[in-house]
Amino acid sequence: MSMNMEKESGKGRDLLWLFLFLIVFINGFEAGGYQASLYSIGQTYDLSVTNMGLFASVELFATMLAPLVLGSIADRSNKIKFILLLLTIQTAFSAAIFLVNSELMFIGGIFFLGLTTSALQFISIAALAEAYPVSGKQKIGIMTSMYALGALLSPLFVAYYLNRGISWKALFITLAIGSVSAIVGTYVNQNRCREEKPLNEAGDSDEGEFMILGVLPLCVVMCIYVGFENGFAFFIDTFFSEVLSSSSGKFALSLFWAVMIPSRVLVGLFSGYARKILLASVTAIPLVTLLITMMSDGNMVMLLCVPLGFACGAVYPSVLTTMLRFSGNRKATATAMITVSTGVGGVIFTALTGILAGTFGMRRAMGILASFFIISLFSVFSLRLIEKQRG
Repeated sequence: MSMNMEKESGKGRDLLWLFLFLIVFINGFEAGGYQASLYSIGQTYDLSVTNMGLFASVELFATMLAPLVLGSIADRSNKIKFILLLLTIQTAFSAAIFLVNSELMFIGGIFFLGLTTSALQFISIAALAEAYPVSGKQKIGIMTSMYALGALLSPLFVAYYLNRGISWKALFITLAIGSVSAIVGTYVNQNRCREEKPLNEAGDSDEGEFMILGVLPLCVVMCIYVGFENGFAFFIDTFFSEVLSSSSGKFALSLFWAVMIPSRVLVGLFSGYARKILLASVTAIPLVTLLITMMSDGNMVMLLCVPLGFACGAVYPSVLTTMLRFSGNRKATATAMITVSTGVGGVIFTALTGILAGTFGMRRAMGILASFFIISLFSVFSLRLIEKQRG
């Protein structure tokens, strides 16, 4: 099916999809860049490892709040106008962090960046689906990869300018510039003619009932996974610097994100095996992590980031695909439950990683974090029993 990415109208070429892609790319760029900058930020504000974990949790807490506070508002509003408002707020706080040398301003700015990036993520996906009813599913597949691409490139960008003596604040002025570009492009393209919804989509209706007992185990899996992902990503640079005495932490983080992209593509190609892939992933992640905690060589840890990132990349698309079996005609409700669980996991486990690292050291902290996947294993196994009960 054609992607219809260059459809023309009387008002000019429609490029709304491109700027929605850019928004998600910026979200990933911000996430990866903040993770890569945390060690430098900690040095600026003289933070302990425990306090760095709490700093990281501020943004993740806002990420959790966004779908709860803004989800229903977005449904009742014009999504494109709401996106423009959120981008304006994002630009303002990115610029404020860059311009104002204050720890309090940084915490407030990061909170609002977490709120806007989270809201922009799910609202942009919804806006894309509405604007492109024919090619939306294909575009959304590419769109989700934009986040991983942004998170892949940003640590390299951060490492480049930090090595040249430029402040970590350069990340935030870059985010402000990117957000302004997204504002201009989205505003210009908001009313341009796009695809028309097909008159009849056979076999497109939702079937079955909403099964909360099937969605809840997936929420548990995502809570633990996102908690682990954020804990690992935020502290891998610290692990390399303080434990391995290596400056390769930012490159390891980029490698971790890089292998997620093909992993997510492969999960889409083999979506019929989503539950089995999910089971394999939540088994592999703790095993590889335990191997990492035993290593003293930075090159070996970088090598192990490849299978770890590949396993991590498969979790989210596998969870979403599996969720469709239980969501019935309440897919938005099920997605909201999973989104909130990711925020809860991000807040709790990222802060916990910092606390554990400050108490037991980074190696033991990562090992303890990995042990929570035992709960994920039981959750995935329970899905089969729930499916049997449904009949």
